[in-house]
Amino acid sequence: MLTHLDNEAMLLAEARAGKTDAFITLLNQYSSRVYRLALQFTGSREDAEDVLQDVSLKAYANLREFRGDSRFYTWLVRITVNEALTKLRKRRSKHEISLDERIETDDNDFMPREIESWGDNPEDCYATSELQRLLSEAMEKLEPQYRVVFTLRDIEQVSTEETAQMLGLSVPTVKSRLMRARLKMRERLNRQFKKG
Repeated sequence: MLTHLDNEAMLLAEARAGKTDAFITLLNQYSSRVYRLALQFTGSREDAEDVLQDVSLKAYANLREFRGDSRFYTWLVRITVNEALTKLRKRRSKHEISLDERIETDDNDFMPREIESWGDNPEDCYATSELQRLLSEAMEKLEPQYRVVFTLRDIEQVSTEETAQMLGLSVPTVKSRLMRARLKMRERLNRQFKKG
């Protein structure tokens, strides 16, 4: 009987031989985890979808460079972290447009921007947990090097050793960053709860 890792090795060999279906099957095994990681990092569904697409393309284009020293998922996480960081850097430098800004039409007339809400209805929005909002805000304020370690260890439940391997860090560095991330999260959440 084939184990998960045997199956992964077989699919990887077929994908390297040019079988696109094997690569798609391999990628589909991890796409939801990659998306979730990208979402944790970027805080935006749209950006997470973009990161997932970029990771898929980069993994396919660079498949021959994957040496197999680590698990395929470990390699995907490295690509995901790099793409998510790139997305965050681009977001900071991106020009934002005000929703109050009017659009000029062809006949030199102006009309207001109309944005259709695709979100949940107000009752569903209200039902969203306040704790989740506070956690997300606290995570967003973490520096990227702490956020990625916190996300991998405490949210994705990846082991310390695997996190170190994924990020190209030593185990003590991962432990140190995780401790700092947890302390910063605790400090920020304590302040929020004291206000409330």
